[in-house]
Amino acid sequence: MTRTKVQRNKPLNGLFEKTLILSFLTYASLHANEVNIATLNVESTLITEVAQNAQTSADVAQALNDSVPSIDISRRSGIANDILIRGQKRDNISVEVDGTKVYGACPNRMDPPVSHIVANQIETIEVIEGPFDVETFGTMSGGIKITTKQPTKELKGQINLGVGSFNYKKVGATLSGGTDVIRLSVTLSTESSNQYKDGDGNTIAQQVDNYAGTNPLLQGVKYKPEYKDLQAYSKKSAMVKAFVTTAKNQELRLSYTGNRSDNILYGNSKMDALWDDSNIYSVAYNIDKLSDTYQNLNLQYYKSDADHPMATKYRLSSNNAMMDNTNHLTTQMQGLKLKNTFILGSHKILFGLDGSERLWDGRYYNTTTGDALTAGNSKSIDNAITNNVALFTKINNTYGDFDVSVAARYDTTNISHATQQSNNYSALNANVFTTYNLNKDNKLFVGIGQASRVPDARELYFVSSNGSVIGTPNLKQTTNTEIDLGYEVDSDDFKFKIKVFYSDLKDYIYIKKGASLNAFQNIDATVYGTEISGSYYVTDDATIDFGVSYKHGQKAQALESQTDTNLADMAPLRGNIALNYEYMNNSIATIELKASDKWSEYDSDNGEQELAAWSILNMKVKHAINKKFDFTLGVNNLLDSTYAMSNTYVDLTLITAGTDDVMLMNEPGRYIYTNLDFKF
Repeated sequence: MTRTKVQRNKPLNGLFEKTLILSFLTYASLHANEVNIATLNVESTLITEVAQNAQTSADVAQALNDSVPSIDISRRSGIANDILIRGQKRDNISVEVDGTKVYGACPNRMDPPVSHIVANQIETIEVIEGPFDVETFGTMSGGIKITTKQPTKELKGQINLGVGSFNYKKVGATLSGGTDVIRLSVTLSTESSNQYKDGDGNTIAQQVDNYAGTNPLLQGVKYKPEYKDLQAYSKKSAMVKAFVTTAKNQELRLSYTGNRSDNILYGNSKMDALWDDSNIYSVAYNIDKLSDTYQNLNLQYYKSDADHPMATKYRLSSNNAMMDNTNHLTTQMQGLKLKNTFILGSHKILFGLDGSERLWDGRYYNTTTGDALTAGNSKSIDNAITNNVALFTKINNTYGDFDVSVAARYDTTNISHATQQSNNYSALNANVFTTYNLNKDNKLFVGIGQASRVPDARELYFVSSNGSVIGTPNLKQTTNTEIDLGYEVDSDDFKFKIKVFYSDLKDYIYIKKGASLNAFQNIDATVYGTEISGSYYVTDDATIDFGVSYKHGQKAQALESQTDTNLADMAPLRGNIALNYEYMNNSIATIELKASDKWSEYDSDNGEQELAAWSILNMKVKHAINKKFDFTLGVNNLLDSTYAMSNTYVDLTLITAGTDDVMLMNEPGRYIYTNLDFKF
């Protein structure tokens, strides 16, 4: 297939040159005064051994959903699914990979940011819940910070082989080694799968057939006969890293990650992805221990890009030459970040500068001819550019039994468009987080924070294929003011953590169903909820793990001409409980129950619908053959239940007959998988 690339025309306008000059001037002045910075933590959940535990697929969204109660998954396909943190998604949460801010190109979330990295490349994931991160642009209601595998001096390697139901196949390999001067690592992976079947035995294509039925308005969304059994996706990824020691305590860190996915089927959308290609680059210079005060300096340049054409090629609608259409979108993000860490007395201080620029462009054309769909109106997003510059700082200290963190960030952002109005935004984000250590095992914590995020180009400028301006160019930025309270105990017998939160959303960006012009609008809303997680050590060999989450969202008032005040994307009460038994050293058998209440609180005015309650049973045995070999055999959804996790808020463009009935995507049915890990 010939890949027609969308061209990017806008210059960088000197942003990075200005940020670079500011960064080095700041470094010079701080170094002259021997000031120092230390890295600080925020309220978060750290997931370790991601590559070792993500054995059903390389989908990071699935791994996050399995690990953190506050994270829900938005099912779009067999791969490349999206995530929600406390009911928040899209630009309300941020995603970073080794400090690189990552975006997808698709306005319909076919390539969400977490889909551009695969699980076997990852060492840890930090999940930030709430507005408690000032280092990253746009962390309004939460964020994901992914740390990939680091190169080692010792020669190490790992090979992972996986197969599963629906002809799933995965091969991954990592090799790392080096000298005192240079350390290198390479991670490769490939995976593919046929269409999964739901609990009723229906493939993705058959789910579409069943929904469309004989409705004459929906026949075009069905898959062509020659594509009904097409693979659901194929995905290849490569990551290369080089860490070079340039002087004592100084290191140049280079990394590249490439992702190539082809023919990804999105059943309940009208289009599928012909390919998703992405690249993530990072060049960082790190200096440790400049003095007793100046602990660390890290200067990083990063870049990420994504190339995503979605088309009707595999659907019956493309038999009509007028409907054989593509929306081809690209995005590019690049930035420069300076972080300085100091210790001044008992204070740990972080000070940094952050500058970034995102380009987003897209156009409609006829797949067969390459011609624009409408003369003079071929752009879905027309060279939109988001420029951001920010200062941030954090201070940590301990006062007796109290640990206190105070943080702030000031942003200025300009968003421009080829033909529509430009917008300027500024925001002061700040938070205070305090932990009271009752004793060595028990602690109480409270956090109060405020953070904002600007509208993105889709919300401001998006144009539909028929020429309707769906975006709203005068949107305000959204501000989240939130309080988090919690209690945690970590003893020899059990771990337990409970968090409650209340979030006040000012000028929350919401889309209105049926609006043919300027569909996005600012509203006020609130979200509150709780999350519980823990482990109980029954014996030396048996452990019970559990997690529960609940959230509720409410608009301050219904949208004009509507009556429903429920906020969309608020999944109901959900939980899991698992029994783990270590029957021999490093060999564990697990049985897990996951369940959800019915979706009874939803935004019916804007596309959502009631979903039934569900429960599924998962089982897994991970057997250590020896120190180098691990063998895993498992089954998810053992009882082959038919259920849907994610709802149908009109924020996604999904198949519908124009009524209140929108097509759901069922989750996979019984899934049997096996993995072999070899380490040396």
